[in-house]
Amino acid sequence: MTDSTPADRLRAALAHSDASARLQTALAAGTRPHDSYIAELVARCAVESDFFVRDMLTWALTRHDPARAVAALLPEVGSDVPQARSQALHTLSKIGDPAAFAVITPAVLRDRHPEVARAAWRTASGLVPDDAHEALADELATQFGRGDHDTQRSLSRAFAAIGYRAEPAVERAAASPYDVVSAHARATAIVMDDPDTEFAEAVVEARRVVAQRALPAED
Repeated sequence: MTDSTPADRLRAALAHSDASARLQTALAAGTRPHDSYIAELVARCAVESDFFVRDMLTWALTRHDPARAVAALLPEVGSDVPQARSQALHTLSKIGDPAAFAVITPAVLRDRHPEVARAAWRTASGLVPDDAHEALADELATQFGRGDHDTQRSLSRAFAAIGYRAEPAVERAAASPYDVVSAHARATAIVMDDPDTEFAEAVVEARRVVAQRALPAED
C-alpha cells in the first residue's frame, strides 16, 4: 500500500461530515502552506456548504504563493458552478492581484446569480486599473435597479470604491425615466458623497426625489 500524499490527506479531511473539523483542516492548511494544497482548497470552495469554512478556505488560499493561487482561481471564474465562481472572485479580491481584473468580463459582471454578480462588482471595483475606471462604471451602470436591497447596496458600494471617476455614469443613470433605476442611482450618489450615510436612508431620500418627478408642475 502506498502512502497518501499531503494533498490526498487534505482532500479527505475537507470532506469530513463535521463542519468544525473541516474548519480546523482549512485553518491548518493555511497555517502550514503547501503548494499541493492549492488545487484541493480551490476545488473545495466550489462545494463547501458552510459559510465559515468557505471563509477559512479563502484565508488559507491567501496564505499560499499568490501567483500559484491566482493561476488556480482564474479558471473558476468561468465555472458552470455558481458557488465556484463567487468564491473564486471573493478569494481573488482578498489576494488583490491586478491580473485578476482581466477575467471579470461584462458577462461576469452581469451574472444572473446575485451572489456571483456581487462578488464580481466588489472584486472589479477593488482591482480596476487606472485607465479603466470610467469603462467599469459604465458597465456597472447597466445593473442599476437590479435585485433586492442587499444586491443594490453592493452595487452602490462598488461605485463608491471606484470613486469620482464613476460620477458621470451615476449622473446619467439618475436621469433615467425608469424610477427603479433612477432611485438606485440617486441613492448611490448620496452614498458616494457621504460614505457615512446608511444605504437604507439614501434609498428613502432617493425615492422621495423620484416620486416628486411625477407630481404636476406648479403654476
